[in-house]
Amino acid sequence: MTQGIVTIQSGREKSIRNQHPWIFSGAIAKAHDAIPGELVTVVDHKGEFMARGYWNPKSQIQVRILTWQDETINDVWWHRMLSRAIATRETYNEFRRQTQYDEGYRVINAENDFLPGLVIDRYHDWAVLQGLTLHIDLQKNKIAQLVATIFEELNIPLQGVYERSDADIRGKEGLTAAAGVLWGAEPPEYIDMGREALKYRVDIRKGHKTGFYLDQKHNHHILDQILVNPELATLNLFSFSGRFGLASAGKVVNVDSSHDALELARQNYRLCQFPDDEVGFIQADCFDYLRECVKNKTLFDVVVCDPPKFAHSKQQVDKAARGYKDLNLNAFKIIKPGGYLMTFSCSGAISRDLFQKIVFGAVADSGRQAQIIQHLSAADDHPVALTFPEGEYLKGLLLRVY
Repeated sequence: MTQGIVTIQSGREKSIRNQHPWIFSGAIAKAHDAIPGELVTVVDHKGEFMARGYWNPKSQIQVRILTWQDETINDVWWHRMLSRAIATRETYNEFRRQTQYDEGYRVINAENDFLPGLVIDRYHDWAVLQGLTLHIDLQKNKIAQLVATIFEELNIPLQGVYERSDADIRGKEGLTAAAGVLWGAEPPEYIDMGREALKYRVDIRKGHKTGFYLDQKHNHHILDQILVNPELATLNLFSFSGRFGLASAGKVVNVDSSHDALELARQNYRLCQFPDDEVGFIQADCFDYLRECVKNKTLFDVVVCDPPKFAHSKQQVDKAARGYKDLNLNAFKIIKPGGYLMTFSCSGAISRDLFQKIVFGAVADSGRQAQIIQHLSAADDHPVALTFPEGEYLKGLLLRVY
């Protein structure tokens, strides 16, 4: 098959030469013999080689770059790139296992591992694959087989590779949701993670993302250290499976709009033998619940605010900023003096600097004072490519409030 050629407009080459992995439609002069979902060679206006990636004219990001070298993209290339990412995680996790709970981890982090559109997470003996783009969707069975082969080569146990390709971004690629076994065995209904006193269940079939918020692992542990005080009362907003607060020695209220998420949270607290009278599960809109707390003067020692993505594009930033401001403003109002706010944004379009300014505006309007105890980010099995700042989507602040 003849490989397509994508020619870049004169003056639009800089980001490609700087190894940013996305080429938007406005930078493209023409595409010759390019087939949706297939590989293309990217050249400048003089016809000189710049990169190689894959093409989808339905997406605003029409080319996602796989390599800036003039090399062949084949099974050998895929094996090399997958092996590099997987082996790096395994070396790292051998060290981590000595001190941390037995948790899942991110194996492939899409553009940040130089494999755009591909996310793979591991939970015990199961890998969960998300294909976010057309090309990855076409290659997913081959990728699953390669992952199984590489795990065997590295002597890593693996029973199956399960697909959870249901992220909204697939719609922009002209794709619908897809789920099911790609390789090996069918996974159980739940996978039990953790150990000793802190255990929780992961639903890789229907849970958020690939079943769990692995990017929050380190932030869970940070909060665990605060919650050893049995006198503390914690409000966990957008609680999902309830992991924030699960290590608490005090009272916890989990609030989420999803009935299924709260049912999974109930199971997790039972697994940890959490006293029934010390934990609450409330199905509600978190914005409304916060306003009720302010109205009723219901106070907490710790508030965790981990909402879903509010801004999916730059056009939604202003509206998202208002949402973050509202949440944090009311959160400040219900924290006892000397208490803590752990607040996050997972919107890639909201920069770390902008998020801090939004929270600053919220504390100023609340009449409270706050100190930054720690800047928070995704766990370090979620590396960020230096040339891809959009990869740092999760940002947060741990604040002490007076």
